[in-house]
Amino acid sequence: MGSFVITLREGFEAALIISLILAYLAKTDRLSDHGRTVWLGVGAGVLASLAIGAILFASAGELEGNSQATYEGTAMIIAAGVVTWMAFWMRRQAATIGGHLREQVSQSLLAGGGIALASVAFVGVAREGVETALFLFASTGESGVAVTMIGALAGLAAAVVLGVLFYRGALRMNLSRFFLVTSVLVIAFAAFLIFSGLHEFGEVAHSEALELAGGFAALLYGAGFAALYVRDARRAARPRAVEPEAETAV
Repeated sequence: MGSFVITLREGFEAALIISLILAYLAKTDRLSDHGRTVWLGVGAGVLASLAIGAILFASAGELEGNSQATYEGTAMIIAAGVVTWMAFWMRRQAATIGGHLREQVSQSLLAGGGIALASVAFVGVAREGVETALFLFASTGESGVAVTMIGALAGLAAAVVLGVLFYRGALRMNLSRFFLVTSVLVIAFAAFLIFSGLHEFGEVAHSEALELAGGFAALLYGAGFAALYVRDARRAARPRAVEPEAETAV
C-alpha cells in the first residue's frame, strides 16, 4: 500500500511537471521543435533515479548482521524525513509552480533550448524519482521486494494514466484534495518508517526500551506532522474561498 501511494503521488507530480512544460511549448508553437528534447530530459531523469535505487540496493547487499540493520534503519529515518519535507515543500510550491516552470522554459528557449530545456525536465523528474527510490528501498525491508515492486508498478501505471488524461484535458480533479489525501497517507507511512528504523536500531543496541520508544515516536511524528499539514493546507485555501474573483481571474 505504501509503495502504491508513494509512486502514485510522486509519479503524478512528475507527470504534472512534464504536462506543464509540454503545454507551454504547444501554446508557443515550439512543441514540434523541442518536444524530443523534453523527453530526452525525462529519460535521463528516470535513468538517474534507477541508478540511485540500484546503488541503494547494491550497497545493502554487501552488508550483513548489525551493519545491514544499521544501514537499513538509517535509510528508513532519512526516507521518512525526506518524504515529509517534500510533502510540505510541494504544498508551498503548488500555487506558483506553473508560473515558475513557464519562466524556466521561456529562459531555456531564449538560450536555444537544447541542454537548458532538457535540464528543466531532468530536474523535475529526477527529484521525484530519487525520493521514490529512497522510500521504496526503505519500505522493502518491511513489506518484501515482491509486494513493494507490485505496489510501486501499479502506482506508477496509475500516475502515467492520470498524467496523460490531465494533459489531454480529459481529467477534471481537485488537485488540492488529491495532494491533501496523499500527503497525509505519505506522512503516515513516514511515521511507520520511523517506527521500523528505531526498531532496527533497538535490535542493534539490544535495547528493548528503544524498540518500544519507536511506537511512541512514530505516533507523535505521524499525528503531529499530519495535523500541521492539514492546518497549513486549510490556511492556504482560506483566501481563495473568501476572494472568488481572484480565483476566477487565475
